[in-house]
Amino acid sequence: MALQPPGAGDPARHNLDPHLTRYAARTEGMTASEIRALFAVASRPEVVSLAGGMPNLAALPLDSLAKQVQELIAEDGLVALQYGSAHGVPQLREQICEVMALEGIKAHPDDVVVTVGSQMGLDMITRLFCDPGDTVIAEGPSYVGALGSFSAYQARVVHVAMDDDGLVPELLEEALTSVASQGRPAKLLYTIPNFHNPAGVTLSNERRSRIVEICRKHGVLIVEDNPYGLLGFDGQTYPALRSLDPDNVVYLGSFSKTFASGLRVGWVLAPHAIREKLVLAAESATLCPPTLNQLIVSRYLATHDWKGQIKKFRESYRERRDAILTALKQHMPPGCTWTMPDGGFYVWVTVPEGIDTKAMLPRAVTARVAYASGTGFYSDGLGSRQMRLSYCYPTPERIKEGVRRLAAVLESEMDLLRTFGTVQRRPVSGPQTPGPDTA
Repeated sequence: MALQPPGAGDPARHNLDPHLTRYAARTEGMTASEIRALFAVASRPEVVSLAGGMPNLAALPLDSLAKQVQELIAEDGLVALQYGSAHGVPQLREQICEVMALEGIKAHPDDVVVTVGSQMGLDMITRLFCDPGDTVIAEGPSYVGALGSFSAYQARVVHVAMDDDGLVPELLEEALTSVASQGRPAKLLYTIPNFHNPAGVTLSNERRSRIVEICRKHGVLIVEDNPYGLLGFDGQTYPALRSLDPDNVVYLGSFSKTFASGLRVGWVLAPHAIREKLVLAAESATLCPPTLNQLIVSRYLATHDWKGQIKKFRESYRERRDAILTALKQHMPPGCTWTMPDGGFYVWVTVPEGIDTKAMLPRAVTARVAYASGTGFYSDGLGSRQMRLSYCYPTPERIKEGVRRLAAVLESEMDLLRTFGTVQRRPVSGPQTPGPDTA
């Protein structure tokens, strides 16, 4: 029997959207992420936003980049402003191979497909490999954009827990064995091994080869998402999973965190056979990635000290990481714990039993601080005691003030819990209007 379009039998929903019966059934899984819903509130100047993962671009040499773009259009405008290949600009693909070599990856430019951000690559991989009902294994918690793609293609996500050393191999083995025994073997393992979003932890070197071996044994393709790999605060880079098993790992990379997110230039490095299908998928999605943006990145890599620029980013983010860890230790009430990231953008905080971070969020916004509640990073309803705090964008001073405000809200919630045994809530109607910002 054919699947019904979402909401086809609901007259109330049909009155709100007259196109309801026309949608494909898979649109039922397409919902707005909690993170995106936060942006309108979090962007208000009086709110200290610890919610979004916006890179801090203040360290970029904007004058030099402006001159570079002007020269690019003057000298190569007829190429830069024209259609290009779905595969990507050849020179940029060669440079991408040089970037990946820092993590031990030996790659040929022909196996690199340039994408409109690594999110496009993730979407294409899901489209190529996942039919409705297929199983994807992902860390718990996991990147909200990945969960959105899996949901949009009606894949079933099974989460595997992490600890301070990243994904736990024994639990991965158990999960793969379990889903196979149910007749639903996993198609993919989706993993962020370095400076995880949202958990802030890194997969240990000792576990990397074990994870690769387990997936090879179970016939599961690894999708390695690595936007933060060059942003380790001590300058250390870890061996990519792709470097350990080139035939069974699809690697997603991006210039959004190491150069400029607004250019939306990412890439997929895939085994040769998969590469051909990726190019076809890219052609159907965008025809070709923007040539101008690719050439801007290529010229930047060729003419700037991009490794030195990444070092500046690392120093900036390390200062902010130190600020948030100091503030958490100083202000957060007893019973709270958090991860200790050594790179990337995020700290993952766990609050005491009985506190629901999603329910608490409106009160936090009223107190002029925003965070991302943990439920958005799970597909199975978990995460109500967790929150992701992003330290990449605010200044250290704003970070400290934001944590102070957040701790005060949490203290208030805990007082209610101690007094009543539950948190009593008044409904919050409409946008809140905080008083003047004191940060």
